[in-house]
Amino acid sequence: MSDTDMELLARYTRQHAEDAFAELVRRHLGLVYSAALRQVRSPQLAEEVTQSVFIDLARSAAKLKPDTILTAWLYQVTRRTAIDVVRREASRQLREQIATEMNAMNATAADWTHIEPLLDEAMHALDDTDRTAVLLRYFENKSLREVGATLGTSENAAQKRLARAVEHLREFFTKRGVTVGASGLVVVISANAVQAAPAGLTVVISTAAALGGTTITATATATALKTIAMTVTQKVLVTAILAVAVGTGIYQARQASNARALVNTLQQQQATLNEQIQQLSRERDEAARRLAAVPNDGGLNRAFAELLKLRGEVAGLRASALPNGGDPIQTAAQAWLARANQLKQYLEQHPEGKIPELQFVTEDDWLRATMSAFGTNNSGVTDLAYRQALVSVRNMGKSKFSAMARGALKSYALTHDGQFPADLSELKVHFAEPIDDAILQRYAIVPTATFKNTHVKGDWLMAEITSPDEDLDYRYLTGANDNDTVRFKQPRSKEENAQMEAQMLPLVEQLMSVAKAYAAAHEGRPPPDAKEMIPYATSPEQQSALQKLIEIKNQGATGVSPTRHHIPQPANNGK
Repeated sequence: MSDTDMELLARYTRQHAEDAFAELVRRHLGLVYSAALRQVRSPQLAEEVTQSVFIDLARSAAKLKPDTILTAWLYQVTRRTAIDVVRREASRQLREQIATEMNAMNATAADWTHIEPLLDEAMHALDDTDRTAVLLRYFENKSLREVGATLGTSENAAQKRLARAVEHLREFFTKRGVTVGASGLVVVISANAVQAAPAGLTVVISTAAALGGTTITATATATALKTIAMTVTQKVLVTAILAVAVGTGIYQARQASNARALVNTLQQQQATLNEQIQQLSRERDEAARRLAAVPNDGGLNRAFAELLKLRGEVAGLRASALPNGGDPIQTAAQAWLARANQLKQYLEQHPEGKIPELQFVTEDDWLRATMSAFGTNNSGVTDLAYRQALVSVRNMGKSKFSAMARGALKSYALTHDGQFPADLSELKVHFAEPIDDAILQRYAIVPTATFKNTHVKGDWLMAEITSPDEDLDYRYLTGANDNDTVRFKQPRSKEENAQMEAQMLPLVEQLMSVAKAYAAAHEGRPPPDAKEMIPYATSPEQQSALQKLIEIKNQGATGVSPTRHHIPQPANNGK
């Protein structure tokens, strides 16, 4: 039986056993690195935070109480350290830009892309015991029995505590515009919350932590910490420079890492080309030497032509050594433009996803939607990613049309004693520029009371009545006041949700290993649909649980409130 965390820590404290500390790093590296990455949004800064956390562990090893749960301790120290790094090192402009992108990511479906930026804040909102239970069960994949034993309670009590904690997390996300069920949240967190840390980081951290332990002097520790802080500052500045160079729409948190990888590859190519250039230069010099010895006749012309040819080859090799003149940022930008074109091609192949409001979408809008949905991972280009990107594009078009509609509604009110139009045909002449009938046919004038908690002022509003993608799209609701446009999804009732979750959560618990197997085979991405997990359900129990889960989800899909699919259009608005 392997040593517990606290036994390893005690051996490290008493005997300065570096192998014991290295084992602790190996066990918890993924948890610490992933939590840091979600908060600092930069792989390089995440590595620095991770190193600092384990240095703190080395320093505090002798002070920790015997009943300390190391997983929870490390998670809390990671959060505090990450917050300190962001506050101390990140410039105001960079923080605002990251926050803007996080908000943009939260604008579509409730998948990992939208949960990730808020996860650690949500975890911090839990009480200590609930947070520890979630960390052990869904971050470190401990069994319910192990969770109960660690918390000093029964397996059944641990399961009830986890269900309550997951519900608190779900409510946290719902309040911030991310709608997700408890079972779906469990699957997404389990599949994505802990990522593999970069290769070699264990050795680096173990070495750095040793500097902070009891076997190294305070001077050495201070020097190491200064080095880490300096590295953090430098890397933040590099990231900020990249963000400014590419522009507001192109910055992504991992772009600096990708650019460096590209530069390394190109430098390897450059070394090979340099050898060719040197060889050609030697041939050129030899040609020049022969040219000086040739009399002024036909041989001179041939030698001169040969020299020009060699010079041209050298110049060509130098020009081709790095694409785009050696600018990795330009290369990355061109790659994003290419992917935006792929998104347009996908829309042409799926014309059912088109809406007439797309005529208002600009090339910059296409690029922003592409980057928001696909991130920086080439493997992220799935059918679901394309659908999410199209949702973003459609939202941009609908948002611009809604702004135009607000102006038309204001104009109508000014000429009709503050009234709201009974039909959109009356509104057409009040638009600042001609509007296609195809757009107006997608909207209707309905009572504001049709929707709950929309915050649109007045008794009537203009509502979007059709949607190409019912699972992902939001409906746009527009009133006549400034900024009076909201996005709306008609949810199931609380009773319906509670009933579905009560049926689904035990099944999800059974299928956690199946979801992890799917994620492992798809580079950490959770299954977009329960049916995608069928090939990974290997036992009869798993297959039975998965079939029940699919049946429940299918029943829930047909139980959504009718107002999500149909919005009645009244004959008039009481005029």
